[in-house]
Amino acid sequence: MPQNDDDAVSIEAVGGFFGQYVDFDHTTRNDADLIYKYREMSMHPECEAAIDDIVSDAIVSEENSAPVKIILDAVEYSDDIKRRIIKEFNSVLSLLQFQTKGYEIFRRWYIDGKLVYHIIVDEKTPERGIAELRYVDPVNIQKVKQYKRELNAQGQRIITGADEFYVYSKDGFRTGMHMNTGTNSVSSALRISPDAVVYITSGLFDSRNKRTVGYLHKAIKPLNQLRMMEDAVVIYRLSRAPERRIFYIDVGNLPKQKAEQYVRDLMNKYRNKLIYDASTGEIRDDRRHMSMLEDYWLPRREGGKGTEITTLQGAQNLSELEDVKYFLKKLYKSLNVPLSRMDGEQKSFTIGKSTEITRDEIKFAKFVNRLRNKFSELFYNLLKTQLILKKVLNEREWNRIKDKIFFDFLKDSYFAELKENEVALERANVLGQLQSYVGVYYSQYWIKKNILGLNDTEIEIMQMQIDQEKELEKQKQQAEAEVEAQKAQEQAQAEVAATQPEAQPEVQQVAAEQPAAEPQPEQSPEQQPEQPRL
Repeated sequence: MPQNDDDAVSIEAVGGFFGQYVDFDHTTRNDADLIYKYREMSMHPECEAAIDDIVSDAIVSEENSAPVKIILDAVEYSDDIKRRIIKEFNSVLSLLQFQTKGYEIFRRWYIDGKLVYHIIVDEKTPERGIAELRYVDPVNIQKVKQYKRELNAQGQRIITGADEFYVYSKDGFRTGMHMNTGTNSVSSALRISPDAVVYITSGLFDSRNKRTVGYLHKAIKPLNQLRMMEDAVVIYRLSRAPERRIFYIDVGNLPKQKAEQYVRDLMNKYRNKLIYDASTGEIRDDRRHMSMLEDYWLPRREGGKGTEITTLQGAQNLSELEDVKYFLKKLYKSLNVPLSRMDGEQKSFTIGKSTEITRDEIKFAKFVNRLRNKFSELFYNLLKTQLILKKVLNEREWNRIKDKIFFDFLKDSYFAELKENEVALERANVLGQLQSYVGVYYSQYWIKKNILGLNDTEIEIMQMQIDQEKELEKQKQQAEAEVEAQKAQEQAQAEVAATQPEAQPEVQQVAAEQPAAEPQPEQSPEQQPEQPRL
């Protein structure tokens, strides 16, 4: 069986001519009504506050920072190809105007459960990529799968293939509509190629796995219960809050009709009914009708007590709202929003350690991450179309690197930094306590893997950086040693040069102190000794 988990309508080709029908009665009977219901729910104050918390945590906007970035660390392509992919992804964000409209786009997808964009490309110059992206209301478009069946040798009809396309109608697809090329009841329906449409859903299905539902689907019942409870509380407050008077009128022996007329005359004489007109802000007297909020007038026969006026106390438990709070908590739970974010649950917001963060906040953060991963299909589909049109990659190359591309959504910088610093500090404390056991009971690899939380790639990169730092430190020490040696040599030479001028005067002084040698008399030639002859 072909895969059918993308909210597509199943149709079949029938007859010997091109004809088709859509089973709207079963498969997509209430899709439009469901989307309208979700949009109506989003207008409720409590539901809107919960949606705002979810969307605000998912899409963070800060100055000089993109809401989402592409990560290509695991892609094994050249730096030039990576730069081109990043450039095209930024162009996709510009087409979506995600910097300014990211919040609205994510909110629209979260409420409707679907998000549809029509891709417009210039047929004359497709190499320029996507020219424009136009939003399409999911109520007016439907994805269709047309299955092809053939008879096998045993006479059984088997599915041999399926054609996918989209059907657009400006009037929407109402309950009971059928589409047939021969007698087309949806005259304005338009068939669109699947390459020209980006269609992402919530990924959630109903109990029969036949219809895609939104993230607000499980909050329908709690929200209706909350509304009914609030209305019941208001009605009870209005009917039981005021104190009413009871007039017991003594009618004596008057006949029934005269007694009723007598009581009616007294009622009209002393009764007033003040009504506040919200449109004009005026207070007027309306005595035409009697309601349960007014006083009671009861006749009393002769023989009993005379005319008496008593007071009927109002309700005493008007301040109890536990039943309303219960359904409000149930609504927040259905939307995966922590109860601490309800009004009145937490008066102020404090920044503390992770030990002070509730488990509901951790679950909420994981839920937001799942929403981001599912919403990233929009970027995958648009980036694929852009890269193939601009011939940066072909479809085979894209399928090979698709699972290696990740999108990093911007987080609140201060809180993310606070959390990272706290985690690093705790790991450093544990590492310091286990330092004496490294090499005895624990290996360095185990410490890096389990205590510091590094993977194999990070361990390899970290070791490489450590070796480079050691080599740089060694070279630095050698350079410092050479500088110190050169300084010592220069200092020694300077000392020698400073001592040499002082030694010469001493030699001269010693030579001056020695007595001069007496001159020898000259000898005559006769007195000179005879030189030996050879």
